[in-house]
Amino acid sequence: MANLNFKHLRYFWMVAKSGTIARACEQLHLTPQAISGQLRELEEALEVELFRRAGRGLELTDVGRRILSYAEEIFALGDELLAVARDQTSRKSLPFVVGIADSVAKSVAHRVVAPALQLPEAVRLVCREGRLTTLLGDLAVHRLDMVIADRPLPGNLNVRGYSHLLGESDLTVFGAAGLVQTLSSDFPALLEGAPFLMPGDDIAIRPRLEQWLQAKRLQPRVVGEFDDNALLQAFGRAGAGLFVAPTAIADDVVDQYHVVRVGRIEAVSEQLFAITSERRLSHPATVAISQTARDEVFRTASDAGAAGSGEGAAAAIRQRRRSRLPRIPG
Repeated sequence: MANLNFKHLRYFWMVAKSGTIARACEQLHLTPQAISGQLRELEEALEVELFRRAGRGLELTDVGRRILSYAEEIFALGDELLAVARDQTSRKSLPFVVGIADSVAKSVAHRVVAPALQLPEAVRLVCREGRLTTLLGDLAVHRLDMVIADRPLPGNLNVRGYSHLLGESDLTVFGAAGLVQTLSSDFPALLEGAPFLMPGDDIAIRPRLEQWLQAKRLQPRVVGEFDDNALLQAFGRAGAGLFVAPTAIADDVVDQYHVVRVGRIEAVSEQLFAITSERRLSHPATVAISQTARDEVFRTASDAGAAGSGEGAAAAIRQRRRSRLPRIPG
């Protein structure tokens, strides 16, 4: 059997859609003899009969209808191919695929990654979220350009990569106003027995936070553990317990979750790393991310949500609560 001639198939498709050779001639600007000859060659190549006479027109045979369905798909895919090619040519955007570990606070990730969209070059940003080990596997096979994580590349993984410290910030403790009203002590003593939302085992600061609590001889009542920071903070907003977040995004946490600062843990810091397969950052987006993290996000960590203002907010709430209590005669 001869190879399929797509020009012949196009003529067949036009005749089948038009219903007659005459109408197809008008659209193709060809003579009836030329189209009839092309159809005859297609039938000979396929060894089937495509049309039969029906009055003054043509109608498809059963085989012709089946071949028409394939022709419809073939030419539809061709149109899609041309559309994609035109779209890519017109956009000429630089793809940048970044993986964000689910242990990284979403506010931090947004503030660090957003500058990639503000470059002079058009960048098409693709964000993937997941567990760090899964993301590093994708980085190893070049499905990702960068991974944002709260720890450097683990040494026990057979992945070639380089860790670039973006910055670090100490922690602030937050709580819903209604919950803070029930706490009678000052920070950090108020943590004793208070409901607390603990970062999960996959969160890098968990061991350091537990060591700090132990050193302070404080035992909060852990009511939940969360590997996902966004879910932890959503429970915190609902008043389920106190929680920690980087001081660098303290204002964002207060605004987004409508909570108050309870106190600041300056002895415990959360770090942020960019993990790439290259030793030096060369992609314009990775350079922008690194500079923004250093110059804007973490530079203000020492000023954001200072302990005095944070404890003052929580203390003011507790003071208002105490002022409403009835006085007991002496």
